[in-house]
Amino acid sequence: MIQRIQTLYLLIVTALMAVTLFAPIATFSSADAVYTLGAFSLAGDGESQSTLWMGIVLVIATVLPLVTIFLFKRRQLQVRLCGAEIVVLLGAVAFIAIYYWLAASNALGDITIEHKQLGWAAPMPLVSLVLTYLAGRAIFKDELLVRSLDRIR
Repeated sequence: MIQRIQTLYLLIVTALMAVTLFAPIATFSSADAVYTLGAFSLAGDGESQSTLWMGIVLVIATVLPLVTIFLFKRRQLQVRLCGAEIVVLLGAVAFIAIYYWLAASNALGDITIEHKQLGWAAPMPLVSLVLTYLAGRAIFKDELLVRSLDRIR
């Protein structure tokens, strides 16, 4: 199970998305405060605004590859779950972009944002997207190999 390359890809995706859950995704500076966009909130200077839906999508994107690893005897289901993970990761990227744009364009409050910066956790869903695609492709190749060996018997 661990010796397969797709397992390593999925473990890396799980680790990257777990880091994304706890690391700051973006920071915004105004004249009097610094706001941090995290998985579950946009917080700073005693104020906090919920980003619960983005957090839920990121939790799903963290748990799904871990579940996929343990379904190693059901390769077709693994391929489908990799497809579902890609959709969830695209949703996570969309949520990050939407919340970044909303916070930067002052749509979330009456604060004037002077400086905005993406955190190092922001591109992790994109990297996870590529790794999930590679894992799905490797699982599909294994399935084709098993099917070809079944025909020989």
